[in-house]
Amino acid sequence: MDDPVKSVRSALTRAELPGMSLIEHLEELRKRVIHSAVYLVIGFAVAYAFHERLYGFIQAPLDQLHIPLNFTHPTDGLTLYLKTSFVGGAILASPFVLFQIWLFISPGMYAHEKRYVWPFMSATIGLFLAGAYFGYRWVLPGAIKVLVLDYGHRFHPILTIEDYTGFFLAIILGLGIAFELPILMFFLALFGIVDARFLLRNFNYGIILIFLIAGAICPLPDPWSMCLFACPLLVLYLLGVGVAFLAHPSRRKSKVKSREPGLGILVLALVRLSALLNGQRQANRPLRTSPLW
Repeated sequence: MDDPVKSVRSALTRAELPGMSLIEHLEELRKRVIHSAVYLVIGFAVAYAFHERLYGFIQAPLDQLHIPLNFTHPTDGLTLYLKTSFVGGAILASPFVLFQIWLFISPGMYAHEKRYVWPFMSATIGLFLAGAYFGYRWVLPGAIKVLVLDYGHRFHPILTIEDYTGFFLAIILGLGIAFELPILMFFLALFGIVDARFLLRNFNYGIILIFLIAGAICPLPDPWSMCLFACPLLVLYLLGVGVAFLAHPSRRKSKVKSREPGLGILVLALVRLSALLNGQRQANRPLRTSPLW
């Protein structure tokens, strides 16, 4: 009795997905790109209105070490303000851009999968900000101290705006994106590409990949700094394993089965009741006897 129920449920959930042609997909993509661009422009305008405060935020790690910034081109100051305003505006507009991405992919998802929109947005933004804060609070000051004051103590440091801005954004954005690892694992598990057992079985390969990523984004040459980058990524990998266990389709199906045991019991009870009534009707039916002559 379980197969007809599964087929009916699957047909009903498939019927929820609207069909779209290629032209409709392209129109929807163009609409979401235009909306995202508008949000980015608005975020850039808001961030540029506070570009002096953003500059103070970037300059703070150097001010703690009493290292001034220098420029070698007349437009370096303007470039710094534009870059920081664009990054700050992108961070401000990120919730709206992520919502546009979700609106684009949501027509191809089931109704029970669409409830992940707010946890997805909250976790994505929260993990990015956590990675950026980790880089700004610990990694960036430590990197400047080691590279400039320790290794370069025999020389006079001249840090240009262009070089420092690229170094700053590489650490902040690199760690912010690296902290999105559980989100990536969540979607891979949601669409059935990987599961928690696969991730745990290949944990050694995951460690190698994490240290390769940490070595790529770590600005310091010593292995201890690379381990400083890799340790939070390992914790996030284990967190992603738990998320994958909860988000995998097989886990969700087992939860649906455990929540709906009454359907199978009801069907069996109806079949049993029907058999009993039929047996009672046959027992009460009068017997027909044929004459002997």
